[in-house]
Amino acid sequence: MELLAVEAAGRGMAVRAAEELGPVVGPAHWYGGPLAGAQLADRLGFALLEPVDDWLAELPEEFTGRQVRVGTVADALALDRPMFVKPPRDKSFPADVYADGSRLPAGLDPGTPALFSEVVTFAAEYRLFLLDGRIATASRYAVFGRLDARPLRTDGTDRADRAVGAEIAEFVGRLVAVAGHTLPSAVVLDVGQLLDPYRAGHRWAVVEANMAWFSHAYAADPGRVLDVVLRAAGPREWVRPGDLAFVRS
Repeated sequence: MELLAVEAAGRGMAVRAAEELGPVVGPAHWYGGPLAGAQLADRLGFALLEPVDDWLAELPEEFTGRQVRVGTVADALALDRPMFVKPPRDKSFPADVYADGSRLPAGLDPGTPALFSEVVTFAAEYRLFLLDGRIATASRYAVFGRLDARPLRTDGTDRADRAVGAEIAEFVGRLVAVAGHTLPSAVVLDVGQLLDPYRAGHRWAVVEANMAWFSHAYAADPGRVLDVVLRAAGPREWVRPGDLAFVRS
C-alpha cells in the first residue's frame, strides 16, 4: 500500500486513508478492503471490478489442473475428506486445506459462498497484474506454499527468469484466448507450477483470480501495479462497456 501511495503521489494524486477522507474533489480511486470499498463506492463515485464468484470453477480443467467447484459453507461443513476451501472473493474465513468440515472456523454463516478444490502442490506461485488481457507486471510470491517474493523480470540477463516468463506468457495467452471475456479488463491472476506425481516436470495452472484493488503487489513493479488498480477501481462513469458485468454490487 505504501509503495502504491508513493507512486500515486508522484503522479500528482492526493492519497488519503479511508478514515481521514474529508472533502473529496475530482475523480476517486480505491485500494483497500472490500467492506470499506463497498461503503465508500457510492459516496465517492467509484466502481470496483472483480471476477465473478464461480470463475475458477467454470474454467476448463486444462487451465485449473484440478477439479474445482463452487458451493457454500454448509457444503464445506459436510466434507468428510481433505479439501482446499476458500471464500471466492473476500477473506471471511482462512483459505486452507481442511481435513474435514469440522475443522472450519466456528460461527460461519452456512450460506456464505465457498470454493472447493482438490488438494494439489504448487512448486512456485506467481502474481500477474493483467491489463486488457496482457501482463502489466508480475512477481513470484510463494515457493511450496511459503512466502518468497521476488520480481519476475523477463527482459533481464537471468536465463531462468526469462524461461519462466516465457512459459507464463504462453499459458496466459492461451487462457485469454479461451476465457479472456470472462474476466474484467483489470484483474490479478495467480498462476503456479503444478506438480503432478504421475507426470515428469511441472505444468502451469491457475491458482485463482483476484480484485486488483485488494491484492498485494509483492515484488511487482509498483507503477504498473497502480496502472491496473486505477482501472480496476476508478470512477463509475469511466467503466468500459465490457467491464459492466464485473462491477461489484
